[in-house]
Amino acid sequence: MNLIKTALTALLAAASLAAPLAQAQEATIRKNLGERIPMLQKIDEISRTPMNGLWEVRVGSDILYTDSEGNFLIQGSLIDAKQRRNLTEERVDKLSAVAFDALPVKDAFTIVRGNGKRKIAVFEDPNCGYCKRFERDLQKVDNVTIHMFLYPILGGDSPDKSRNIWCSKDKAKAWQDLMVRDQPVAGASCDTGAITRNLEFGKKYKITGTPTLFFADGSRVPGAINAQQVEKFLADAK
Repeated sequence: MNLIKTALTALLAAASLAAPLAQAQEATIRKNLGERIPMLQKIDEISRTPMNGLWEVRVGSDILYTDSEGNFLIQGSLIDAKQRRNLTEERVDKLSAVAFDALPVKDAFTIVRGNGKRKIAVFEDPNCGYCKRFERDLQKVDNVTIHMFLYPILGGDSPDKSRNIWCSKDKAKAWQDLMVRDQPVAGASCDTGAITRNLEFGKKYKITGTPTLFFADGSRVPGAINAQQVEKFLADAK
């Protein structure tokens, strides 16, 4: 028992010393990087990595690495060769994860097919060719509720088309007329704050392409997938 108590005491003492040391190193990193690289004056988080002497520097959802003095800066992926894991990718995925219940569905319009028990959210641009292909294939998926977020990021008249769809009396019909049946949408005007918020949300959570899909389990899928793949993700998300 005495040996166990001695070991526990030693561990607690080491931990109590490690915390101030880590805080001091973090302060040094913040100071040095902030002075040397202006874009790093606002660092959100600094933490140790599994690699000895290497620290993670997080700015938003961007991940960089540095030494304990902030003398060097590394941009790239940290790979755990032993476990064959991309630690940087895992970290970014965790930072950009979005709980389905946290999606701002008030800024989307909803399409319900069948019993609507299964759920999916999609961010799409009306000028996106891949989105049109995806929408046509999505017609084959039944018993689903689709939260459609207008996300005009491709330039041109994407904002105008998104406004016309959002301001239509029947948003779902206007959307499918355009994306599935290639029918133009009549001009309309209304408050488009929802579209602006969608763009802000996408910027925050690194939605960089369309379509981008979210499933009920929080999984994110970038790009156009076919109906069979959608069915698999819906089944896995239960």
